[in-house]
Amino acid sequence: MRELYASGRIVDILLAFLALEVVAWVLWRRRQGLPIRVTAPIRALLPGILLLLALREALTGANWVWVALWLTVSLPAHLADFWRRAP
Repeated sequence: MRELYASGRIVDILLAFLALEVVAWVLWRRRQGLPIRVTAPIRALLPGILLLLALREALTGANWVWVALWLTVSLPAHLADFWRRAP
């Protein structure tokens, strides 16, 4: 387990699960006969994906600039998702 975290591979596994979630969502929508807009789940998951990328950089000892970059990019993604969901 230590190597899984130290190498950042845990983040890759989590990203794979997020990709599977999008595929499952598309398949469920198709089965229900609902319109498929793949951008909807991606927009919802994007802030988390960006935070996971920042986590991977931090776990692997990357330069702080990369961690800051992913964190900075995640803010507009969070705000866009928040505004999209606001009533």
